[in-house]
Amino acid sequence: MTFQEQIQQGIPSILPPKATYDLAINHAPKRKAILSAEEKKLALKNALRYFEPQHHAELITEFSEELEQYGRIYMYRFRPDYRMYARPISEYPGKSEQAKAIMLMIQNNLDYAVAQHPHELITYGGNGAVFQNWAQYLLTMQYLSEMTNEQTLTMYSGHPMGLFPSHPEAPRVVVTNGMVIPNYSKPDDWEKMNALGVSQYGQMTAGSYMYIGPQGIVHGTTITVLNGFRKIKLNPEGNLFVTSGLGGMSGAQPKAGNIAGCITVCAEVNPKITKIRHEQGWINEIVEDLDELVKRVALAKANKEVVSIAYLGNIVDVWEKFDQENIKIDLGSDQTSLHNPWAGGYYPVGITFEAANEMMANNPELFKEKVQETLRRHADAINKHTAKGTYFFDYGNAFLLEASRAGAQVMAENNIDFKYPSYVQDIMGPMCFDYGFGPFRWVCTSGKPEDLQKTDTIASQVLEEMAKTAPDEIQQQMQDNIKWIKGAQENKLVVGSQARILYADAEGRIKIAEAFNQAIAKGEIGLVVLGRDHHDVSGTDSPYRETSNIYDGSRYTADMAIQNVIGDSFRGATWVSIHNGGGVGWGEVINGGFGMVLDGSKEASRRLASMLFWDVNNGISRRSWARNDEAIFAIKRAMNTQPLLKVTIPNIVDEKLF
Repeated sequence: MTFQEQIQQGIPSILPPKATYDLAINHAPKRKAILSAEEKKLALKNALRYFEPQHHAELITEFSEELEQYGRIYMYRFRPDYRMYARPISEYPGKSEQAKAIMLMIQNNLDYAVAQHPHELITYGGNGAVFQNWAQYLLTMQYLSEMTNEQTLTMYSGHPMGLFPSHPEAPRVVVTNGMVIPNYSKPDDWEKMNALGVSQYGQMTAGSYMYIGPQGIVHGTTITVLNGFRKIKLNPEGNLFVTSGLGGMSGAQPKAGNIAGCITVCAEVNPKITKIRHEQGWINEIVEDLDELVKRVALAKANKEVVSIAYLGNIVDVWEKFDQENIKIDLGSDQTSLHNPWAGGYYPVGITFEAANEMMANNPELFKEKVQETLRRHADAINKHTAKGTYFFDYGNAFLLEASRAGAQVMAENNIDFKYPSYVQDIMGPMCFDYGFGPFRWVCTSGKPEDLQKTDTIASQVLEEMAKTAPDEIQQQMQDNIKWIKGAQENKLVVGSQARILYADAEGRIKIAEAFNQAIAKGEIGLVVLGRDHHDVSGTDSPYRETSNIYDGSRYTADMAIQNVIGDSFRGATWVSIHNGGGVGWGEVINGGFGMVLDGSKEASRRLASMLFWDVNNGISRRSWARNDEAIFAIKRAMNTQPLLKVTIPNIVDEKLF
């Protein structure tokens, strides 16, 4: 059976043979047992409803074993035997080019080179899922292969509810992930609903089919590191950035350090993912001994090297050892998956990786105790370094939040705020998001590297032209982005699809997209998918990250994210998504995203102008209303360029009145 025939088949009527568990793959850890006997029965009923009744007797035993052994029903038997990667769009079966593009993006999220736990359909963050099981994948791909531009597919937490009549101007797919009743957003609520097969954690770009590998965050991390050094008035050369986490998005950190031009030490406990990141070129060296690490860093400092070093071990040991040896850390952060602290997002110090995984599954209460002990030690070591002059920032991964819950010394004197700022508060918020600059991205659906190179050139030319007349307030952002896109090819950022990310404001996104659309119309490049990270100006309401620099009391509201996804859907997006959860945890954030297919048509030109303008300025208007000076400047500038835009501007109260 050909690839196209397998896609069109959907869930096979004849059962494929039982699959073997591939030990060479980086698998998700076993989830804790949380279901009662009756709930296990319900989980099996929920799983079996995808299959014809004559198969239930055979599958019930197998699914029951999966539930007991892994804590989830993944349906490994139904994992396709074809290679999982973003094929050229022409290789996908279907009646809609938009639907074919979405199939390409789904397969990219599950590419072995991209996904953290590909057999469990998890892209990054330990639990950021594209689907809950393989039946959902098969059915979704079948629906997309049948879809016309008069239909919309609705996705409920990985489950394809079905194709519904709509119209060509409507999104082809509407995705929701984890959208539960607010009182049921505790971590154990997610564990239970996910084990039952009724909800999933879509993370940000995992469950919205818009992840492009570690590159997706490299640019933002590079800007963060560069501006972090600017903030402390240091040149990156010969100076040290210490962090942790190489799985999924956090694997971008050492590459970003190299681009910024500093020494990076990034700790990781998982040997498989460390090896993968080294093979992919995201890190230069792996060190497994702390004494050797101290010597290597001292040498790098003396020689002012630009080098990224992975320490295979626990980050707490690094912070403590560097304190003992008086190794000066200039910038410090953490990017472990602390949104998921009890299920593999963060590992306790002093316990082997294997022993920790066993404890996580079989003694979760003890595992939680050990994690919280480690967080306290982690924070204590950081405090010792910051007393010596280290600039530490929270990377929005819930490190300070979970450390505070563990009783670590991370609170400010008022016992309300954290003693260390979020990187959005100090760096990305005022320097980028408030001005409308965020992670715009695109994918060349032809799969041709030469198409990506052409789009890089187009984007560079657009930005250089814009920089000639850009106001002084955003010249630094413009120059950083021109430098980034010009160096994109040599930095070898592509993993999976032929994709690129570029921080741009609404004007830049619209002009770049329009230039792409014209190039497509002329036959110079194939179709292009536009998107962005959810970690952006408008898409995400997250009080400890994206909206942590909102100070008018609205940081815990989620109007912006909901307005954003609704507005995108009727302004021309090809697909839209809205999720509960994300980089800082289930119940801690609402985030949304979009995908848009450019096909060279006049309709695509109209849609991109309308939707991209809204997608950015929605967030700028909210940030302006919160009295953020940079956003007030940006929204006034937007109103000057678009006469149909009229936004309420805040009146500033004189502090002397208080």
